[in-house]
Amino acid sequence: MSDTETVDLPSERAKVESWRLHVLIEAGYPLPLAERVAASECDLHVAVELVRSGCEPQVATDILL
Repeated sequence: MSDTETVDLPSERAKVESWRLHVLIEAGYPLPLAERVAASECDLHVAVELVRSGCEPQVATDILL
């Protein structure tokens, strides 16, 4: 792995987490929960669908994490 790849990985991960955070907030997660879910490896589509189906964000977070 080159130095460039090592430097790019954290910034790419940060971009993905930022995008995930935005999607979760738009779905109805409050910021603290959205941050936890965004930083996790859980399936974003499942996280969004749980809340859109009527699951409270805290309960959805408990299920996902």
